[in-house]
Amino acid sequence: MSKLNKSTTDVFANALEINAARYGVALTAESTHRLRDFYEHAVAWNARLHLFAPCSPEAFATRHVLESLCALPYLPEGARVTDVGSGAGLPIIPCLIARPDIRATLVEASSKKAVFLREALRRIERHEAATVLARRFEDLPATPASDIITCRALDRFSEMLPSLLAWSPPAAVLLLFGGHALREQIEHTGHRLTSVLLPESEQRFLFIIHKV
Repeated sequence: MSKLNKSTTDVFANALEINAARYGVALTAESTHRLRDFYEHAVAWNARLHLFAPCSPEAFATRHVLESLCALPYLPEGARVTDVGSGAGLPIIPCLIARPDIRATLVEASSKKAVFLREALRRIERHEAATVLARRFEDLPATPASDIITCRALDRFSEMLPSLLAWSPPAAVLLLFGGHALREQIEHTGHRLTSVLLPESEQRFLFIIHKV
C-alpha cells in the first residue's frame, strides 16, 4: 500500500503538537513518531476497509487521536484493558502508544479489520503488549481478564449496551465514547456514571461507568 506524502504526515503531527494541551495530553517525541506511523497505516488501509470517515489530517489528529487519549487519566498504572469493537484501533492504539505500561485485548468482529489491527500493532512495536481477537464480544466464552473496558465505535451502540454491561467483569470500569443518546441509555441502567465533555465538542462525551 502506498505511503502518504511527507507533508500530509507533517500536518498531522503538527496538529497533534498544537492541540495536545487543549486535550490535557502530553506527548513525547517518540509517541508522536509512532502516532504518525499509525496515522499513515490507518489511511493506507481505509480505502479498502472503511475504518473511518474520510477526514483531514488535522481532524484525524484531534477528533480521533487526541479524543482517544482523553481516556488516559482513567487508566491506572499497568491496567489491563479490553477494547470492544476496535475497528480502526480507536481509542486503544493511541493509548498503547502513549502508555507503554498498559496491556490490551482488542475485540473486533471483522476478520479483515483484525488483520489491520495486528499489522498496526506490529508497526508501532506494541504487538507484544496486545492481543487481537477476531470475534464478536458476545460470542466470547468469557470476558478477558480486564480492569478497564473501552469502546468507541460499536455498531448499534445503544442497543448493545445492556449486553456489553452484562459481559464486562463485575469490578471493571467502562470507558465509553458517545453522545446524548448513549448517556440516556446508560442512565437507565442505574450504574454510577460520570460524563466528561470532550474538548471542542458539545455533543461528544467520555462516559465513565463503575459497575460496583
